[in-house]
Amino acid sequence: MIQESIKKLAEYGVQKGLIDECERVYAINQILEVMDEDEYTDPKVDLKDIRLEEILGDLLDEAVKKGLIEDSIVYRDLFDTKIMNCLMPRPAEVQRKFKEEYEISPEKATEYFYDLSRNSNYIRVDRVAKDMKWTCDTEYGTLDITINLSKPEKDPKAIAAAKNAKQSSYPKCLLCMENEGYRGRVNHPARQNHRIIPVTINDSGWGFQYSPYVYYNEHCIVFNGEHTPMKIEKATFIKLFDFVKAFPHYFLGSNADLPIVGGSILSHDHFQGGHYTFAMERADFVKKFTVKGFEDVNAGIVKWPLSVIRLQCKDEKRIIELADHILTAWRGYTDEAAYIYAETDGEPHNTITPIARKRGDLFELDLTLRNNITTPENPLGLYHPHEKLHHIKKENIGLIEVMGLAVLPARLKGELELLAEYIVDGKDICSNEDLKKHADWVDEFLPGYDKVDRDNIMDILKEETGKVFCRVLEDAGVYKQNEEGLKAFDRFIVTL
Repeated sequence: MIQESIKKLAEYGVQKGLIDECERVYAINQILEVMDEDEYTDPKVDLKDIRLEEILGDLLDEAVKKGLIEDSIVYRDLFDTKIMNCLMPRPAEVQRKFKEEYEISPEKATEYFYDLSRNSNYIRVDRVAKDMKWTCDTEYGTLDITINLSKPEKDPKAIAAAKNAKQSSYPKCLLCMENEGYRGRVNHPARQNHRIIPVTINDSGWGFQYSPYVYYNEHCIVFNGEHTPMKIEKATFIKLFDFVKAFPHYFLGSNADLPIVGGSILSHDHFQGGHYTFAMERADFVKKFTVKGFEDVNAGIVKWPLSVIRLQCKDEKRIIELADHILTAWRGYTDEAAYIYAETDGEPHNTITPIARKRGDLFELDLTLRNNITTPENPLGLYHPHEKLHHIKKENIGLIEVMGLAVLPARLKGELELLAEYIVDGKDICSNEDLKKHADWVDEFLPGYDKVDRDNIMDILKEETGKVFCRVLEDAGVYKQNEEGLKAFDRFIVTL
């Protein structure tokens, strides 16, 4: 069994272009070493319809039997990454091939790199495919809704091992260059099958890679070569456009640089981008305006639940200058009537989530105004999902959500399925500890449906979940999309 799996894995490597035919024997010997095997008989096996997930599963089962690893998702992930390293081209070869493809076109280069990241199992395609995905039509456009199932749950034994493991500061975080080829440990994922493309933006060294969890097509991460904190400044806009100029088929955006409204990793300067059109990009202007001295830049407020200023111009340098002017103004802006405070007790509150892209012959920059002030009624943030919506989403609203894609917690899959059963069977939702947080929500939307049965209940729950996400985004908006909110927005625009 083990020999058949090794032969299939080597064939997979050849078929996917991870190794050349002349490297087959070498790769087999590398896998034999990882599996602690001395013999190989070149067995006869069917090499059609090879499935990587099945091959790795068989090899992992054998590794457990041989006592090479514990039967735990954490140890299995560490070990199958070590196995895949036997098929991986060296970083220099990946960079050479990327450069070669880039000379044909940027699209060819990213297509090659994305395929490599998928075929190497760095992006675990089988897990990503398990994510629940659907859309929800709203007044702002069609939002993308996902329930993230691709991050595996750690078992108690692995959690205990991670707690007791020797603490290490290498690599300093998940975004550092030093992750490339790292073997991993119980509290840090293995990255032997991970490759990074060096890129130069704003005359400094950065890395380009794909997210292992790909929430959308070609979801990439561009990160500083140095472990330095996130900071939104003029240089941020320069960096975003430097990348977009090099890869005009990709957008690139940054999380905000303050807690609550920022991303999950504020300690390492990075951006996220990809080859995908979000609802935010499709949204049109609700009002246009002109800033004195920047008459050549098309500017306006976007019809979007968050507060977005869109700038367009053929010359990205003009956009950068105006964006810096807006950022500086927003950092110091206070409007007590709208409950916007630049700072309280010396703590800054105002920042921006920027997204850059190319639209035809125009460069475009969306500036999402953010504020992380808290109140006694909203201790997690006034411009953050309010408590009433926490049964669906209470995590920070980062870049991806800002653009209109919900990344909802894995718990919701089971909760929605069980909730469907309770609703159809007429059971008391409050009697279930995991479901009672949804009871008020169900009471609110259920009367609006004439027919509710087993055939349509999941569609109803998905639709209503999408509506909740839309309200989550509205909560995160500093200025609401109503008469009062737009008037307050205008008061800021006038200061420009």
